[in-house]
Amino acid sequence: MTPAEKLARYEELRKEIAAVIAGEPSETARYATAACLLAQAFAPRFFWTGFYVVDPEKGNELVVGPYQGTLGCLRIPFGKGVCGAAAARRETVIVKDVHTFPGHIACDSRSNSEIVVPVFGRDGTLKAVLDVDSTELAAFDEADRIGLEAICRDLLTA
Repeated sequence: MTPAEKLARYEELRKEIAAVIAGEPSETARYATAACLLAQAFAPRFFWTGFYVVDPEKGNELVVGPYQGTLGCLRIPFGKGVCGAAAARRETVIVKDVHTFPGHIACDSRSNSEIVVPVFGRDGTLKAVLDVDSTELAAFDEADRIGLEAICRDLLTA
């Protein structure tokens, strides 16, 4: 799939997700819908697709939320692994080879590359991160970043 085709697919998917979650007040339902539709749209490249939500009691730890895929890690401290790095930095992180990422957390050893996108609340607070893993090396690029960030911006404005 070319970058232009990928961006077009993300835009289609963004509209589909927005239509399904319109008016839905539950963050869990919005995250579950996005994880499901993303996983289906990009299978088999998207091996694990889901959300880690900021634990409101701890504030500096992520807890697994809605996802599609194999067993996920239950908790990830900010700054640890790719998800924790994205949460601490408050920016998207793309890793071409997770096995070379310092402190990588191997929830499933078949994962080889990863993109993690922060999800912010209306007030700018970090609410969650969207984590997508692939069994392919270097599976994610700038088109994925642009497409996933646009979808994540819509999740809390429904």
